Amino acid sequence: MIVSTGRRRGPATVGLVAAVALALAACGSSSSGTSGSSSAAGGSSAASGAAAGGKIKSGLTVYFIPKDTQNPYEVIADEGGKTALAELGGKVVVSSGTQDTAAAQIPSIQAAIQAHADAIVIAGNDPSALCPALGQAQAAGIKVVSFDSDVTCPNHLFINQADTEQIGRSEVQLLAKQINSTGEIAILSAAATATNQNAWIGYMKEELKNFPNMKLVDTVYGDDDPAKSLTVLQGLLTAHPNLKGIISPTTVGISTAAQYLSKHKDIAAKVTLTGLGLPSQMKAYVLDGTVTAFELWNPSDLGYLAGYAAASLASGVTDGAPGSTFTAGKLKEYKILPAAGSTGPSIVLGPPTVFDKTNVAQFNF
Repeated sequence: MIVSTGRRRGPATVGLVAAVALALAACGSSSSGTSGSSSAAGGSSAASGAAAGGKIKSGLTVYFIPKDTQNPYEVIADEGGKTALAELGGKVVVSSGTQDTAAAQIPSIQAAIQAHADAIVIAGNDPSALCPALGQAQAAGIKVVSFDSDVTCPNHLFINQADTEQIGRSEVQLLAKQINSTGEIAILSAAATATNQNAWIGYMKEELKNFPNMKLVDTVYGDDDPAKSLTVLQGLLTAHPNLKGIISPTTVGISTAAQYLSKHKDIAAKVTLTGLGLPSQMKAYVLDGTVTAFELWNPSDLGYLAGYAAASLASGVTDGAPGSTFTAGKLKEYKILPAAGSTGPSIVLGPPTVFDKTNVAQFNF
């Protein structure tokens, strides 16, 4: 059973992307600890959920609380969670606001408590503001998993889409390759409080030390809203006429910027755009030459992994302790990594894939 309670402010178009292709494999890294010991997706809950701690319970209810309900990336990730829980005989309730703020997510946490949910999977719009509400959920016996964008609350498991440092540094390296490691660059981010965005930007700045002829001149925030992303992009281009490159580590930001540049070829000829994007949204801009290359992981696999993690915690299959393992259906076995820096116990899905003219047409998510 699949239930959606997302509050919408107008006709949504994101439902068009709900049919997700799982073509991009979750490339296992040394930190993800994948192995070939688990069952294939689509098996019984007893078979696919088996692990050292027992079997995943059927009939679980997991609340998926995305950053907002209208972001195509978030929709695809939530669909992955629905697939996972459907395999396990449970259900996902998707509930959040339409703004990328903690305040818009808190009512959904409260709804999960009132519904006696077994687990919450949340993409945090703020690292700390959600913690009191999530603490109430934990006190009610609800397991908490964050994914995509972490929170700093205690006693939760973070599903990381890829190694944080690797993402930040690779974004700079990808742009440097395209602009000959020279020129003024800027960052078009999502919300200023987004944990993942800020962590990636931190590593971007570190990586830029290896490229002395590249200068970061500005960072702007579009809040994962297409209209605001366009406004701050136009302001960025006006304020920095010598701008040579833009990194947008957000699917909304990069698609908005690519659409604008595709209509302004004179600007596109001078400004190189890269970042994190959905192949389904970016394919046209790569094929017409507006964008040379960008990267991403499979957001459906991210949601799928988060769904299995939440179900495993709620069933006692794993207690979330570093070093423990559990099986995530078709993605096989994952090991929980110890806390590092500001990140608590976590799981890494795998490294991102670079998309360009040679491969972008092969992927449909």
